[in-house]
Amino acid sequence: MAGSTVDGLVSGLSTSSLISQLMQVERVPQTQLQSKVTTQQKVQSAFQGINTKLASLKSAADDMLKTTSWQIGKAASSSSTVTATTTAGAMPGSVSFNVTDVAKAQVSTAKYASATDPALAGGVTKVGISIGGAAAVEVNVTTNTPQGVADAINAAGLNVRASVLTTDQGTVLQFSSTKTGTANGFTITGLAGGAPDDITPAANAVIEVGDPSAGGYTVTSGSNAITGVLPGTTINVTKLENNVTVTVDADNEAVADKMKAFVDAANAVLGEIKTQTAYTAGAKTKQPLAGNSTARQISQTVLGQIGGGQTGYGSFSQFGVELDQYGKLTFDREQFLKAYAEDPAKVMNAVMAEDPTVQITTAPDGTKIPKSKLTAVMGLAERISIAANNSTTNITNAIKGSESLVTDLNKRIDAWDLRLERREAALRKQFSNLEVSLGKLNQQSTWLAGQISSLPAPSSNG
Repeated sequence: MAGSTVDGLVSGLSTSSLISQLMQVERVPQTQLQSKVTTQQKVQSAFQGINTKLASLKSAADDMLKTTSWQIGKAASSSSTVTATTTAGAMPGSVSFNVTDVAKAQVSTAKYASATDPALAGGVTKVGISIGGAAAVEVNVTTNTPQGVADAINAAGLNVRASVLTTDQGTVLQFSSTKTGTANGFTITGLAGGAPDDITPAANAVIEVGDPSAGGYTVTSGSNAITGVLPGTTINVTKLENNVTVTVDADNEAVADKMKAFVDAANAVLGEIKTQTAYTAGAKTKQPLAGNSTARQISQTVLGQIGGGQTGYGSFSQFGVELDQYGKLTFDREQFLKAYAEDPAKVMNAVMAEDPTVQITTAPDGTKIPKSKLTAVMGLAERISIAANNSTTNITNAIKGSESLVTDLNKRIDAWDLRLERREAALRKQFSNLEVSLGKLNQQSTWLAGQISSLPAPSSNG
C-alpha cells in the first residue's frame, strides 16, 4: 500500500520497516482466510478428480448392462479377398457363398481434340446431370472448355466429380461418381458430341448363397460392404470368387475385456479416493480430503456392492470378481471365462439382473418368485451404476458447498484489503506525527539551550 516515507527525519528510526512489520501482524487474519481459500480449492480439485473417475465407472457399468456387450463375435474368412467385421450384437453363425459381382463407381469420358475446344453443344450454356434416374440438375457453365465444364460441375457439390486429362488420345474430360452402386449411376447431357462414354458402368456387389433356383438366394449391395447375411456382421468383398466361407464365433475374450475394464474403473475410483484422503502420520501430512466423510462414504458404497453377492446367485467370486485384503477389486480372468462358458445366462444375470425368467427363492416355504417381481434384486453392474450416479450427485453438492464457502471467504478477504489499507495509512500518519512532534521538541530543546547559555554567569562574590 502506498504512503509517504518518513524514515529517520528526526528520530533516525526505520519507520517503513516498522510499519511493514506491524502490517504483517495485522494481515494474519487475512492470510488465514486466504489459506482457507487455497484449502477449499484443493478440496474442489480433489472431488473433481474423483468425479471424473466416477463418470468412467458409470460408463463402464452401463456398458455391462447392454445385451450387445455380451453378444460379441469374432469373424474369420476362408478367403484373403473377403473380410468380415463384427459389431455389438453379432450372433455366431457361418455362411458359404460365391462373389458374383463387386460394387463399382461409374466412370465416363468425353474426348476433345484440344483443351481449348468447345465442350458444350452449340448454343448450350448448361450441362444436365441426372443421378440414379432422378430429375436432372442443371449446372451453369461460364467457360466453354473442358476445364470450364469440370470446374462448374465440381463447384456444384454433386456426387459426381470431373477432371481434365491429357492423354495419348487427346484431351479427355472424365466424370466419376463418388459412390458405388447402380443407384449412384449418372447421365450427362449438353456436351458437344453427345453423351459421354461409360468406361466403367456403375455396378452393385452381389453374393450368391447356395443355388437360387433350389432354395438359395442372392444378396445385392450398393457398396462392397454387405450386411444382413449374418446378424451383426459385415462382409467386405473385393473381387469375384467362389466357395468363400465366413464364420462368426462367440468372442468370450472380448466379453472378459469389458468385465476387466469395468473392474478397473471401480478400482480407479477407489484408488483416487485413497490418494485424496491419505494421511501420513510420520510426516504429519494429509491430502485435501483426509477425514472427509463424503469421500469415505463413496468408497464404502462401492465396496459394499461387491461383498454381499447377489440373492439367488451367491458370491460374485464365482465369475472372478471379489475384494482383496487391501480394499480393491480383483478380477480372475480364467475364472470368468470358465463360468461364462458353462452358463452365460447365469453370469449375465448376476451382472445385469435383467432376465425376468430367473427364479429366486424368497419365501420360507421355498416358493419361487420371478426376478421381475423382486425389484430389490440387482446385478453387480446395476448396483455400481446406481452407486456411481448417487455418488456423483453427492460430490456435486459438496463442490457447490465448497464454492459457496470460497465466495464468502473472498468477500471477507476483500473487506480486509480495505481495513488493512486504512490501518497502514493510520500507522504512517501516526509515525509522521511522531516525527513532527519530535522535531518540535528538538526545536524547543535548542531554544531552551540557547536561553540558558545566554544567562549571565553566576557571580563568584557571595
